[in-house]
Amino acid sequence: MTRLLVVVPSETDPPARLGEWLRAAGLELDERHLGLGERLPDTLDGFDGLLVLGGPQSSMDDETTSPELVGVRELLRQAAAADLPTLAICLGAQLLAGVGGGRTRVGVDGPEVGATLVAKRDAADRDPVFGPLPLSPDVIQWHHDEISELPTGATLLASNPHYPHQAYRVGSHVYALQFHIETTPEMVRAWAESDPVGMAASPLDVETLCARATAAHDDLAEVWQPFAGRFADLVRARAGTRA
Repeated sequence: MTRLLVVVPSETDPPARLGEWLRAAGLELDERHLGLGERLPDTLDGFDGLLVLGGPQSSMDDETTSPELVGVRELLRQAAAADLPTLAICLGAQLLAGVGGGRTRVGVDGPEVGATLVAKRDAADRDPVFGPLPLSPDVIQWHHDEISELPTGATLLASNPHYPHQAYRVGSHVYALQFHIETTPEMVRAWAESDPVGMAASPLDVETLCARATAAHDDLAEVWQPFAGRFADLVRARAGTRA
């Protein structure tokens, strides 16, 4: 089987639907749940790809505040150096920026939460994973920090008016999404009910925000399940070279 290492920094953001899509595309997922005390491997030897999800931690947390992120940063550093097929989501995207020479900070315009759109940049049309996406796909946002500077040499793939660095690629096979594509309506509700600071940044109340997110999930699946399949193609191709 083609092996994908899945790093889950927090039980609040499991792979959920994205995990289902990747398994359906033929990948074997080796999930490591850091919030449950599961250990990360020291290296990516034996893995054909990497998925790093989100969580309430800050990408700016030091080793004392979030010791579980030390190993995540190291694996992202290794993946970028090897151009291993990688998908880094939200916190993962921010950590990837940090290890690659970029910068993160508390979002200057406050948290970005709920269902919204992002817009592909011109470079995305030439990208094998992003190219087939519609011009402005639906996404779910939930982040307090922002990627203020992309990693060195990164290619910007998507933006929106709120925060410009919504998706990027490092090398040929390492992808990062500031937004979420893995969510279920239940996950979004749990985030909304546990994050008063994030909700205060939205003009919507909890019920309205959750209703709009729920309504967007069918469109999310229509767009992002094929995206997951294209990412899985990269992972399988890497497995072929390892074999």
